[in-house]
Amino acid sequence: MGRRGPLGRSGRGVAVLLAGALAVVGAACTSQRTATPGVGGKADGRTRIGLVTKTDSNPFFVALREAAKARAAADGAELVALAGKFDGDNDGQVAALENLVQQGVDAILVTPNNSSGILGAIRHARDRGILVVALDTETSPRDAVDATFATDNVEAGRSQGRYVRAALAERDPRLLMLDGTPGGTVDEQRHRGFLDGFGLGENDPRVLGRQPTNGDQSRAQQAMENLLQRANGVNAVYTLNEPAARGAHSALQARGVAGQVVVGSVDGGCQGVRDVREGRYAVTVMQFPRRMAEEGVRAAVEFTRTGTRPSGFVDTGSAVVTDRPVPGVDSRDTAWALANCWG
Repeated sequence: MGRRGPLGRSGRGVAVLLAGALAVVGAACTSQRTATPGVGGKADGRTRIGLVTKTDSNPFFVALREAAKARAAADGAELVALAGKFDGDNDGQVAALENLVQQGVDAILVTPNNSSGILGAIRHARDRGILVVALDTETSPRDAVDATFATDNVEAGRSQGRYVRAALAERDPRLLMLDGTPGGTVDEQRHRGFLDGFGLGENDPRVLGRQPTNGDQSRAQQAMENLLQRANGVNAVYTLNEPAARGAHSALQARGVAGQVVVGSVDGGCQGVRDVREGRYAVTVMQFPRRMAEEGVRAAVEFTRTGTRPSGFVDTGSAVVTDRPVPGVDSRDTAWALANCWG
C-alpha cells in the first residue's frame, strides 16, 4: 500500500460563515454554510456544493467538513454542509439530499449512512443534472454515484489484521471482534478485510466471539465485558474504530489483562494516535478525511466549470501507525502520525 507525505491542513482564501442553522425538511439534519465570491456555475458567480455527512459531531466528519469548507473557499465556491442527527440516520440524510436538490446545488458530496438506503434520493439528484460524489463510504452499487473518494476499507481492515497476527508471533490466536453497525458497508468491509489479513475464516473456532458496538466507546466497553465473561485466554481484539478500541481497552484493563492482548483499530484521529503512543492499543490504521474532502470539492468545481465528471473509485490511502513495528508490515510511528492526524 502506497504511503503519502504530510497533508495540507487548510486551503487558502477567505471564508465567510453565515450565521444560524439552515432549516432542513422535518428538522432531520443540521447544517452549516460557507460562501466565497468567485467564478462558478451559477448566475451569481459561485459554484454551489452540498455536503452531507453521517453526523456533525464525530471528529472524523468534523475534519472532513472543515477541509471541504477550506477547499471550497480557496476555489471560490459556496458550501452548504448538512448532516444526519446520529450515525445511522438514513432518513435524515435522505431529507438533506432532497433539501439540497431544492436549493439548486451544482454538486453533492455525501458520506452515506446506509449504502443502499439513499439510492432513491441520489437518483433524483442525478436526474436533475447534479453531480453526486460519495466520500468515505461507498454506495451499493458503486455506480449509483458519479465517483467515490474514500479509504479502501477492506485494505485498511486487512492491514490491521496483518499487524495483529504478526504481533502475536508464535501465540495461537484467540480473537474477539468488536464490530460496528450491523449491515453497514464500512463495517462489513473492515471486518472481512481484518479476517483476511489475520488469516482466519469467518467461522474459525479461534474467533471466540463478536458483538456490534455502533462504533461507540461505551457500547464497546459493555460488549467487551460481555464477551470476556464467555471467553478465556483472549490475546487479540479487532475493533472497527478508535472509540471502540478505547472501550475494549477499558474493559481489558478492568480485568487486569490489557497487557496480554494485542488490540488493533482503524481511524487515525489525533486521540487515537495518542492512545497508541500511550499503549492503550497496539496499532491503528490512519485514514485521510481531509484528502477525501479536498478531492471531492476539486471534482465538483471542475464539473461545474468544464463539465468534466469524475468517475470510479479513488482510494485516498491509509497508513499503519504503531510504535512497535513488526516484520512484514510497513508502518509509521506516532511522531509522524501526530503531524498528520485529524480531530
